[in-house]
Amino acid sequence: MQSTDITVTNVIKGIEKVKGENICILDFTEMDNSVCKYFVVCDCQSNTQVNAISNSVKKVVSKNLNEKPFQIEGLESKNWILMDYVDVVVHIFKKEFREIYKLEDLWSDAKIIRLEE
Repeated sequence: MQSTDITVTNVIKGIEKVKGENICILDFTEMDNSVCKYFVVCDCQSNTQVNAISNSVKKVVSKNLNEKPFQIEGLESKNWILMDYVDVVVHIFKKEFREIYKLEDLWSDAKIIRLEE
């Protein structure tokens, strides 16, 4: 298993621990000139939960892989937090913001894997 796959698995564990919803993976590995290898996207109901999911992902990835995010954006508003693990970028949305930005439509060339609830 590649290290990016292990990162994705641990990110998903962190999301599921705090009941993140509508988890999907955008796989860019077959695309040329992609920004990274994977996006992991989820949404939830509140700013508090957005924050809790980002903390959970950070803890799980740090504990299991000893990795910290290269960068985190959106901690101020907590409507959309982006966590950059270089090859894996995590997008945690408050539900209405995910519907506004529609990353899956924006990156429709990627292979999209939707996880079942």
